[in-house]
Amino acid sequence: MSAFVAHGGRLSAACARYGGAPEDWLDLSTGINPVPWPGAQTYVPDWRALPDPAALARLEAVAASHFGADPALCAAVPGSEAGLRALGEVLREFPLAPGPLTYSTYTKAFGSADNGAPGPTVRVLTNPNNPDGTLQTRTEVLAALDRQEADGGWLVVDEAFADPHRDVSVAGEVREGRRLIVTRSFGKFFGLAGLRLGFVLGPLAILDALRRLHGDWPLSSAAIDLGLTAYADTDWIGQARQSLQRRAQALDMLLARHGLAAQGASPLFRLVRTNRAASLFETLARAHILTRPFEGYPQLLRFGLPGHDSALARLEAALTRWSCDG
Repeated sequence: MSAFVAHGGRLSAACARYGGAPEDWLDLSTGINPVPWPGAQTYVPDWRALPDPAALARLEAVAASHFGADPALCAAVPGSEAGLRALGEVLREFPLAPGPLTYSTYTKAFGSADNGAPGPTVRVLTNPNNPDGTLQTRTEVLAALDRQEADGGWLVVDEAFADPHRDVSVAGEVREGRRLIVTRSFGKFFGLAGLRLGFVLGPLAILDALRRLHGDWPLSSAAIDLGLTAYADTDWIGQARQSLQRRAQALDMLLARHGLAAQGASPLFRLVRTNRAASLFETLARAHILTRPFEGYPQLLRFGLPGHDSALARLEAALTRWSCDG
């Protein structure tokens, strides 16, 4: 499974090892909404014009409204992963405080404080956490912020998977004089990860440094246009929140029928723990179903949501074969 532990979505590697073309695969290795916002299907971009700075500012304002945050403290970035990498440069004097299993980009972006050297750190809190889906309350997150500020450090709250959870975001708590930064992802909830659109919310000095790193045109015109329209589509957003919960419950029931207890509060993915995780990954991969393993945690496997009933049935058939083999 070692070729698939860095990120999800590695269909080229899966095809090379297990055969088939990308369209033959059911990709459950990501936490991306399998039923994307439909507006992208009919959008025709104008690739001739440079991105409009005024439109970018409107996007940041519309997104900030969706997050419940101050638009003056919101900067668009070319994906939340790129935003985190840039934050690592801006906060390079603050090493990363150790924490639980979570997104591997944090260590790559911020380095590590495992050497025990004294001094303030940057702590990244992922809410809900990836891959276990642990969801912390706003009170718990703000308590973590108090501890970081008391030590002279920073708290970065990665809310990449927060859109289905309306009451947990601390984006509205970002303000001048507070050592709080929040990152948000567009592509996961809206199902358009290839657009590479994300946001960083933080004090002005942090955002100014990020904008210098990303340059005058951090986003494509297509990302700006689609983001503006999607965040304004409140009917679809409300329906998607409900639909994701229903799909997650259906996945929970399917996994339980095969002795796998689903873990996590995020409806965009589920984590299972089993001593047969390696054989489960292999059985599913031979059926051209890709899941997400984790380096150093051989008992864990993460499942994204099947996007439709036929995908759920396909997963059930493969799990049945695995159960019978066991």
